[in-house]
Amino acid sequence: MNTTSVEVEIASAYPPETVFEMINAFHTLAPKVIPQVFKSIEILDGDGGVGTIRLFTFGDDVPFTSGKFKQDAIDEINFVYSYTFFEGDNLMGILDSINHYVKVIPTDDEGCVFKQIVVYNCKGDEKPSTEFLNFEKELYEKTYKAIEAYAAAHPEAY
Repeated sequence: MNTTSVEVEIASAYPPETVFEMINAFHTLAPKVIPQVFKSIEILDGDGGVGTIRLFTFGDDVPFTSGKFKQDAIDEINFVYSYTFFEGDNLMGILDSINHYVKVIPTDDEGCVFKQIVVYNCKGDEKPSTEFLNFEKELYEKTYKAIEAYAAAHPEAY
């Protein structure tokens, strides 16, 4: 199986616990703060923890309509969050799955670094284009920044 990936790293002044809390609430925050990317994220099966299956319905700024993912890990001690898209038009007919690995890394200044690695697992030799990967990377950065801006505007929530 061929793979390709993108990586996002964003420094944050927020403590790692806060950033991880925001990431853990992604399914409710993203449609509020960036509806042009995420129309809705709903639970299809599970209780929100590991093993939960969710349906993303994408907004008008994304060239896809939907994708299903399974929550693979939520580790609040090590600030790790991962999930795998396994079905939907976001797999473009060329991908078996898309793995998302998120780690929030504490820094010495009581802030952190948000790090996201996205691995595209290709069915054959065809891979997503460089332009598409750049679009995706920018989209992940834009989404994180929108969530952090929401937290700054609503300090009572965090």
